[in-house]
Amino acid sequence: MSVFDIFARLEREKAQKEAAAVPIEWLVVGLGNPGSRYENTRHNAGFRALDAYCRHSGQRIDRLKFKSLVGEGTFGGRRVLFLKPQTFMNLSGEAVRDAAAFYKIPPERIVVLFDDISLEVGRLRVRPKGSAGGQNGVKSIIYQLQSDQFPRVKIGIGGKPHPDYDLADWVLSKFQGDDLQKIDEAAERAWQAAEEIVRNGPASAAQRFNGTN
Repeated sequence: MSVFDIFARLEREKAQKEAAAVPIEWLVVGLGNPGSRYENTRHNAGFRALDAYCRHSGQRIDRLKFKSLVGEGTFGGRRVLFLKPQTFMNLSGEAVRDAAAFYKIPPERIVVLFDDISLEVGRLRVRPKGSAGGQNGVKSIIYQLQSDQFPRVKIGIGGKPHPDYDLADWVLSKFQGDDLQKIDEAAERAWQAAEEIVRNGPASAAQRFNGTN
């Protein structure tokens, strides 16, 4: 190893230690269901967005804490904790509640990324707050935080192909064909929208990303 390589490694280690000393300021939460059975399903769009960010940045979200897979990093110029709750969708709020309480993070600094059946596949919608809109993971978060005042990035997964189609079967179905490319592109834009929320607020993110596909 050359002197230059040693110096570069020491600089990286110093930067990592300095970053770790900064307290967690935000939570960035991707919703989904754990396990290989649910990979590539519509309901896992939030997980997919965080996975896309990890591929882009080298960020790791692989430690078990707060009933989640977690990772600490700098995102949008702030120190954040990334969470992928492992409680299954309907209980996602437990993980968010525990992490928020531990780091004393108010709802306004918790960004949640999740699937939305009311949007066509690949379309995004940023909101600063609001109701669950029938999304059970968000419903759980609202219940556990006793607040709906958290910003969110909705990722379109498309509606049921016909009215009689079972909703649970639909959201747990896997992306295929053109939809697969659309959701992969949306996952990239979704984490960018979350980063913009952290950096400049939901209004700025909505202006940049709402309706894009």
